[in-house]
Parts: sequence; C-alpha cells; structure tokens
Amino acid sequence: MAGTAGTPGTPRVLRAMNDRAALDLLQEHGPLSRTRIGELTGLSKPTASQLLARLEAAGLVLAGGTTEGRPGPGAQLYEVNPAAAYAAGLDVRPGRIVAAVADVTGRTVGRHETPTPGSGAGTSVVRQVTGALDGAVEAAGLARADVRRLVIGTPGAFDPGTGRLRYASHLPGWHSPGLLGDLAAALPMPVEYENDVNLAAVAEQRLGAARGHEDFVLLWNQEGLGAALVLGGRLHRGFTGGAGEVGFLPVPGAPLVRQVARTGSGGYQELAGAQAVPVLARQLGVGPIPTGPYAEAAAALLARAARAGDDPHRRLLRTYATRLATGLASLVSVLDPELVVLSGAALAAGGEALRALVQEELAELAASRPRLVVGSVTEDPVLRGALESALATTRDEVFDTSRETRPRKG
Repeated sequence: MAGTAGTPGTPRVLRAMNDRAALDLLQEHGPLSRTRIGELTGLSKPTASQLLARLEAAGLVLAGGTTEGRPGPGAQLYEVNPAAAYAAGLDVRPGRIVAAVADVTGRTVGRHETPTPGSGAGTSVVRQVTGALDGAVEAAGLARADVRRLVIGTPGAFDPGTGRLRYASHLPGWHSPGLLGDLAAALPMPVEYENDVNLAAVAEQRLGAARGHEDFVLLWNQEGLGAALVLGGRLHRGFTGGAGEVGFLPVPGAPLVRQVARTGSGGYQELAGAQAVPVLARQLGVGPIPTGPYAEAAAALLARAARAGDDPHRRLLRTYATRLATGLASLVSVLDPELVVLSGAALAAGGEALRALVQEELAELAASRPRLVVGSVTEDPVLRGALESALATTRDEVFDTSRETRPRKG
C-alpha cells in the first residue's frame, strides 16, 4: 500500500503510512487477522507482523480472539484498542445540553443530559457546559483529562471574525463576547464549535444516508428550519458561518419578512417551519391538534398524516410537501447537489410518504433533479455528528505513529 515503489518519504514516514492504513482497515472492518491485513494492504507477512507488533506495543491495537470455522488452529485476530483515546460531543439546545463521550472506535461509553433553565450569563453557560461534560465523563468511568477533544454543536454559528454567536437569538446566555475565552479557560482539551445542522450532516455523511456522497444538502426541520451544505466533500459554512440559514429565505406564499436578524425568522421558516404545521392542519380540518411544543406537535401530525389515507391528511401532507419544495427549489437551483437528505424530527416523521411528495413537487419547480432521501441517523443526529467530528481529528492525532508521543495503553 504505502510501501509501493516510487512513494516518496523516509522509512519512518512509510511505516507510519502503513500503520495508518492498517488502523483504518481495522476501524472499518473490525477484527482482522495478520494474513487478512496483509492481503488488504499489499504488505508481506513479515512486514504485516512487524506492523501489528509495533501497533500493539504503542497501545493502538489489541490481540483478541481467533478465527473459527476453518481446519487447523485459528489465526490471531487484532482490533483497534478502544481505550487508545476518547473524544466528546455536546448538543446544546434551549432548555438542555446533552453530552456524550465515545472511545476511539466510535462506541458511546458515557452520556449525560443537563437541564439549562433561565437565561443565564456567560459564567452560568460555562458551568452548564462543564457540568454536562463531567456528567458524561463520569458515566464513562473516566476523568476529564482522558478526553482529547470536544466538539460543541449549537444553533446558529460563531462568527469567526468576532467570536460571537449569530443566528441563534433563542439560545439564552450564549451571546457574551467573552464566552469562548471563558470556555477555553475552563476546559482542559481543545474545543471546536459547529452549527447543529452541519453536525447532523456530518453524521449522515459518515454513518447514514449521505455516505459516499461528496455534494449534498441536508434540510433540517425541528425547532427551526435550516440546511447544511456539503460541497466537494466539505462543509460550506460561509463568511460568517451563516451558510444554510434557509429559514430567512424569502419565498413565494409567505409575506416578505424584513429585519430578519431582529425577528429571528423569515419567509421559508414561516411557510414551512415546524410551527406552520399545526396551523395548516387546523386550516385543512385535520384534528385533533396535539398540544405541547410545536416541533413535537408537527412531528405527531406529519406521522399521522403519513399513515392515514383520508382526504384531510392527504391534503395536509401534499400541501406541506409543496411548501417544503418551494424553498428547496432555490437551494437546488443554485447548488445543483447530487442528493438532498431530509432530516430533523418533523421531516423524519413524514417519512417516505412525505419524501415522495417533496420529490414530485421539486421536479416541477427546479430544473435539476437531485435524489431525495430520508435521513437514517435518527437518534441524536447532532450529538452523533459532534462525536464523529471530534473522533476524526482525534484519530488523526493518535493514529499518526510518525509522532514522538504515543497514546496511553488501555
């Protein structure tokens, strides 16, 4: 693999490249024998043996069970050492923070949810974040120092020029100009911040419906309507981090909203956001209307409409699909993506029935014809994306055997 003729680099660099190739294979396939690793990498048996011995001594792989079902003694199997490193993710919402810790293989080993009542100030946000993280770390049986990296997902985005949170006026306490500095001082590991919808897209790209796709849009509808744009395999965030804030998009069928930054909403949000679903259901004679938060009410109504065959429910689903497609047509016309992923509680509740109607409507409204799919990462997609993002960088660090430092043995 990395040791083919003509590959530039010193023997140490080439060994590190082979090490990383083997670790990636173990990460992807699970336990493998020395022979199978040699076959997949193109390395000779002696070289594969030296590689595995080196990785085992570094605490990166473990010798586990043996192969079964073949004549003769079973071959030794090797796997990535889960305790080689840990990373953490936070999903921040108004009213609560959910934190999780995962080992280097991606398995969640600790989870904790912290309620966040009241508006709070920067200092209370620091306490909330550290409290949520400490709860997850404790649930994992670890210490803070064991976590190598943390990714925090929030609505909106932190402006890279000012360090202040934008597009998320509904997130109490997170708008202090010194907040990022306060969090950096309180947390012993590197911390990254990412938009929540972008993290849902990371989860779908790594684990779900967008796996293997380089150009796709994720349309999200839960507490708010938003989108994530993945172009050439990379998230497109925009100059101030506001790429994908499609709730502000002016659209036909909704009044023109001015001063959108002040109002916190826009035409597409008013037309197709979760809060519009109960209103539309009432107008079409669909009942009863669920009580409670509008995101939950919208999900319940759309799930019921997707199952029911009567006329009011069919009209609700079709009318709402037209509203979704109205704004989505603008995105598709500008970006021409290969794929559109429908995600978030409201869109997931509509399922395949809603997806098919949106696909049908979009074919009438846009010249390009991306394929629409329902997101498959339905359990904590933002949190899962935060973990996947943190783990990607963590693996780059601990799987790089050209470095002088080595991870601790588990």
